Amino acid sequence: MRSAAPFLFAALFATAPAWAEAPANAEPLPDIPPPSADTRPFDDSIEEPQITIRKEERGTVEEYRLSGKLYMVKITPEVGAPYYLVDNDGDGHFETHSPTDSGMRVPMWVIGTF
Repeated sequence: MRSAAPFLFAALFATAPAWAEAPANAEPLPDIPPPSADTRPFDDSIEEPQITIRKEERGTVEEYRLSGKLYMVKITPEVGAPYYLVDNDGDGHFETHSPTDSGMRVPMWVIGTF
């Protein structure tokens, strides 16, 4: 039994010129108005982390801060794979996380602080 795909493609391309024709009562779309001064492309309320990069003799240290609070440190040694120290619960104690670690981490976000 032969495949029906060539026949379907032939039927599709045979009707293509009918799709390409514009209807007789078609009107052009109006021009797009310029953006107002109040429109901003980005939300200013979202705070981005501050990253500090230090070169040391044994590697590179990247410190990630949000609202002035250190929450993650990435250490890239001269020899070996980079690893992360992460403060998961905000108590100031950092846990080690490696890219080769197969453990699943549940995403955690701060919803509100009081």
